[in-house]
Amino acid sequence: MKSLNTLCMIVLLPILTYAQIDLDYQLPHQNVLELADVPMPPSMSINSDGTKAILIYREQYESIASLSEDELRLAGLRINPQTNISSRARFYFKLELFDPETKKTFTIKGMPENAKISNLSWSPSQNFIAFTNTTTSGNELWFIDYKKKKASKLTEANLNANLGSPFVWLADESGFLVKTLPTNRPKLIETSKKVPTGPTVSVNEVGVEAQNRTYQDLLKNKDDEANFETLATSEIKKIDLKGKSTTWKEQGMYRSMSFSPDGNYLMLSEIKRPFSYIVTYGRFPTNYHIYDLKGNKIYEAANVPLMEEMPKGFMATRKGRRNFSWRADQPATLIWVEALDEGDPANEVDYRDEVFALQAPFSGEATSLLKTQLRYSNIAWSDENLAISYEYWWNTRTVKTSFFNPSDSSKEVRLFNERNYQNQYDDPGDFVTKRNEFNRSIVQQTKTGKLLLIGEGYSPEGKNPFIDELSLDDMSVNRIFESNETKKLESFVRLIDIESGKLLTRLESSNDFPNYYFKNIYTNEVTQISDFKNPFESIQNVHKEVITYDREDGLTLSATLYLPVDYEEGKKYPMLMWAYPREYKDKQSASQVTSSSKEFTYPYYGSPLYWVNRGYVVLDDAAFPIIGEEDEEPNDTFVEQLVGNAKAAIDAVDEMGYIDRNKVAVGGHSYGAFMTANLLSHSDLFAAGIARSGAYNRTLTPFGFQSEERNYWEAPEIYNTMSPFMNAHKMKTPLLLIHGEDDNNSGTYPMQSERYFNALKGLGAPARLVMLPKESHGYAAKESIMHMLWEQDQWLEKYVKNRVLEEEAVSAE
Repeated sequence: MKSLNTLCMIVLLPILTYAQIDLDYQLPHQNVLELADVPMPPSMSINSDGTKAILIYREQYESIASLSEDELRLAGLRINPQTNISSRARFYFKLELFDPETKKTFTIKGMPENAKISNLSWSPSQNFIAFTNTTTSGNELWFIDYKKKKASKLTEANLNANLGSPFVWLADESGFLVKTLPTNRPKLIETSKKVPTGPTVSVNEVGVEAQNRTYQDLLKNKDDEANFETLATSEIKKIDLKGKSTTWKEQGMYRSMSFSPDGNYLMLSEIKRPFSYIVTYGRFPTNYHIYDLKGNKIYEAANVPLMEEMPKGFMATRKGRRNFSWRADQPATLIWVEALDEGDPANEVDYRDEVFALQAPFSGEATSLLKTQLRYSNIAWSDENLAISYEYWWNTRTVKTSFFNPSDSSKEVRLFNERNYQNQYDDPGDFVTKRNEFNRSIVQQTKTGKLLLIGEGYSPEGKNPFIDELSLDDMSVNRIFESNETKKLESFVRLIDIESGKLLTRLESSNDFPNYYFKNIYTNEVTQISDFKNPFESIQNVHKEVITYDREDGLTLSATLYLPVDYEEGKKYPMLMWAYPREYKDKQSASQVTSSSKEFTYPYYGSPLYWVNRGYVVLDDAAFPIIGEEDEEPNDTFVEQLVGNAKAAIDAVDEMGYIDRNKVAVGGHSYGAFMTANLLSHSDLFAAGIARSGAYNRTLTPFGFQSEERNYWEAPEIYNTMSPFMNAHKMKTPLLLIHGEDDNNSGTYPMQSERYFNALKGLGAPARLVMLPKESHGYAAKESIMHMLWEQDQWLEKYVKNRVLEEEAVSAE
């Protein structure tokens, strides 16, 4: 077996020995490698009117060397302290300009060598494109003049991107406000070599409840606090398109910068002390203040305190002003929301939230625009007489859309749609927007005062995107266009111009890579824009179909079925099933089909599709709904429904005559890994399992997990029953556990896999634990991913394809 040329080792715990072994990174079988290690086509960013585009190139994988660079983990952030950008940032290495009309590609003059590009941003009028280039010493600001096809460097490597994008365009496109490193920045404290001067003490007052999720990468001590402040602190500079720089704002821990639509005011959010050791930086004290173009503070919108304690529930929010934004159809009107239920979903009230507006110069009284019966989500603005409000309630999966008059709160709010947001079949679509004089998106009204909606068009017959016209007079809906594609899957991207009928759309098939097209909705004329080729030729003709089948209780389920590349009729094959459980509050939504056999067959890094090239039937995206209707919660019957879903899927494919049901494996990532361990613990349906980056002991996530709101002490039987760790004594099926050593996802600490493996090992269960160095919840390094595929392939070959049943072994003897 080949190994990658690297000295980095992976620690493995094999089945038949008690000690760890060191193993070089491995390459998977050639049939897998030819799909996993291929150059990918670029992505494309097209401007609002479809006249300009950028081709964006990115390597499919990072390297283990790049993941091994210095990293500080503070307050929920992972930062490269040398470059002052996220240590987990994925960079682009090449940009090209593209003319959608002529389909010509243009090289950009003056681009940086060995580019590491991120933070791509079109200018307000879309004449320029800005980006950051990360060098070994930091981040530079560059911009591209689209007309001249030329790139220019504006700054040295002094941008601070530790808290997100470090720049914002000025409204007139004359330059930027940029977060830069302070000139007097203190050195970081080397915590690993420092002798402690005392313990770290956390205190809670009697009766104060702080039921937080199990966040990772939190601050731990005063040195962490100091380092976080150093890395978060910036000065704000004003920089023009010739690179001239002037100081705009003295140093502070600035998070976000947002200009008013007219460009005359800036909303600036700034983190303040005290910090916390139990929540991430997003809940640290934060000021939201408004400044004029000279950097003078005009208005204090809010000074939000530290938020360690919140009411219980997914619909909980904080008291006071929140959700700050600018009204898109006015020059400078500040919008915010305040909770009317004290942020506590347990409080019974007529209205949950109230929306306020305050116009520049922000010296008057705020105006109440709207009260929402559910929790506020957002507003789409149209004009002085029309806006659209969106509100939702997670517990009932309800989303509500209404029309209101932002100039007169006494006018009746008109309900447009209220539905279960998991009900895809009844989705009315999204309102079509246009760019206004401020280059902001507002809801478009036709010449006759009607609104337009673009929808996905899911139904029992498949996906047929549509464009509807809505009359505000009588709320009647008229369908003006519907996709007529029969051989390809279509996804409407943007309605560019309703008058001419110009639509930007995307077409794909199982073996045709997704490409962009212009389509005229009145003449049906289609013009291809991009021409990206299928990089996965060896599986382009694989048999693929979406199958439906019934669970024992009558619930209709679905999955996408792939047959092996070398499929022979009548032969029975091993099967790999891949899934991810999802919770629902009604059976109707849970049984809907949104997959399509016309969707492009794309074996991404975590996909099971590689194994169609290794002689396996693959059942991908198998539906695993967990339903709790009315007062019943989905997790009340989690295990029973999980096993029922799995049995129904296996029975369906077995009845089709494709598989040997004694040679079926199941796998999943994250909550899918949790599913896999539970299936192997509570059923004998599978020959083996693959569980990646999962959580297996729910007592380690005691204040809720996934869609479970109840804490451990309210529902201990649910937590214990659902925890594979608590049922490790039932496990007899071979299980491959894979986990990133540096997983930062809430709840899926690497310890979850380590402790679960130790339990399985102590009870004699067949298991293998692979810890991938430097990897987080999702894996990024090529070395890690290739080795992961090798591990999975070896496991499936040994325990599934070449499985020998006990009766077969006796017969052979």
